[in-house]
Amino acid sequence: MTFTVKIMQMTIDGMPYLCPECGSGSFTLDGNGPFDRLPVIGNCPSSHHWDDPLITLGDLRRIVAASTGRELATDVDTFEIAVGGAVLAGTLHPELTVDDVRQAGRVYWRRIARPAVRRKKRKAVRAVKRPFKKAKAAVTSAADDAVATAKAAAIGAAWSLQTGEPDPDYQPEPINPCAACDGKGHHIIDSHVHDATRVRCSVCLGTGEID
Repeated sequence: MTFTVKIMQMTIDGMPYLCPECGSGSFTLDGNGPFDRLPVIGNCPSSHHWDDPLITLGDLRRIVAASTGRELATDVDTFEIAVGGAVLAGTLHPELTVDDVRQAGRVYWRRIARPAVRRKKRKAVRAVKRPFKKAKAAVTSAADDAVATAKAAAIGAAWSLQTGEPDPDYQPEPINPCAACDGKGHHIIDSHVHDATRVRCSVCLGTGEID
């Protein structure tokens, strides 16, 4: 039967217990067999192995029994036991808890998901506002043209009243299609907000012509 304890850091009587070849403080202690007196083998992440003459399989079981465990993401799983008059103390590799998953989800939401949702919302709002801005610009431009036409007609009429003769430079305006709606009398608005997408032209009042 194999028994493994994952060590993040450990001391013996306050002195760091390290891999004898690379000095790594993180390693596993592995025991194999049915008897508690059997020695354990150390294995570091660099694939170095060594026999430990002090720690036995029974000591590994005592380390697990003495560990504090973890319930919250902020908890540290520590242990302390006495072996042959020496004090072994350290920190075990943290096992995943429900709170770890919860906290990881909160970090993901706060740093990644929520900013992405906000960007999509702003993009959607801009997409809705853009057709209204274009329609407003077209109506405003057409209204300016209508005002200019009305001013020209008023100047011609004033000239005739003052001189009794038609203004030589005035030419009556023919009936033209409304420039704002191209004579259709309405505008089509691409909107995902309102049900009505067809609105009456406010320049020609729906007639399709500018007098």
